[in-house]
Amino acid sequence: MSETENQGFQSGPQDHSDAEANDQASQAQVAPSSDEQFAAGAATSASTGETAGEATAQPADEALTDMSAFEEQVEDSDLANALEKIADLEDQLARAHADLYNLNQEYSNYVRRAKEAASGHRESGQSEVIEALISVLDDIDAARTHGELEDGPFAAIATKLESVLASRFNLERYGAVGEEFDPAQHEALLANVNPKVQVATIAQILQPGYRRDEKILRAAKVMVDNPE
Repeated sequence: MSETENQGFQSGPQDHSDAEANDQASQAQVAPSSDEQFAAGAATSASTGETAGEATAQPADEALTDMSAFEEQVEDSDLANALEKIADLEDQLARAHADLYNLNQEYSNYVRRAKEAASGHRESGQSEVIEALISVLDDIDAARTHGELEDGPFAAIATKLESVLASRFNLERYGAVGEEFDPAQHEALLANVNPKVQVATIAQILQPGYRRDEKILRAAKVMVDNPE
């Protein structure tokens, strides 16, 4: 074997070993370690998570905004309904107060009219009774004029009747000789001419008159002397 071949044979295994070492170094440089792969994966996952979170947060914000707007609409609607009900109730209350006021006014007017009517009915009833007694009073006056009521129980009763009618019911007998004739209070049945009088004057009472306060129940029937 020549020296050259011997060198070649000796260098072959060494070269092969060097080549394997170079390949391993290249693989070591190219292939990342497991720690590097985990870090890279975590970074990728974080990046992907942030992107997904942003994508998820955006619809959530939009939904929250829509919900707030909906709640505001609902609140506005409820407020409007509440205000409308309040206005309606205030209107009903005002109408009720007006009706109550009118009712009170009507009742007050009714009470006033009832009192006035009761007073008028009482006065009318009393006047009717007194007018019915006028003929009795005429008989008493005639009997007294003829001297038939000078004394005795009947004279006392007649006097008491006249006194009660005068004090409690303001009944007054009127008409006297010498008074001026008043056509609103006297009824002239006879008339004479008398040069001694200056105005129409009552000369004789034919039937006395009766009045109650200012109301004439019966005019006095008289004979009148007229001036020339």
